[in-house]
Amino acid sequence: MTDKLFRWIALLSANLLLWGVLSFHESSNAAPPSGQPPFANAVEQRHEMVRELQHIKTLLQEQNQLLRGEARPKPTKRS
Repeated sequence: MTDKLFRWIALLSANLLLWGVLSFHESSNAAPPSGQPPFANAVEQRHEMVRELQHIKTLLQEQNQLLRGEARPKPTKRS
């Protein structure tokens, strides 16, 4: 009988502990503020990434030309 009582007390204690922890979620800084998106604009981030990758591509092409000993590469335009 004491084994069953101990299990019920343990289950109740675990539930109360879990409820207590989860009840603080909304009132703490761990929850994102409402009304504000959690991340920046995804479309703008993609455009910035594409611009950076294009710039890296041109820099790699210049580096390859220099390593091959070819004529001076064209100057790059940084947008």
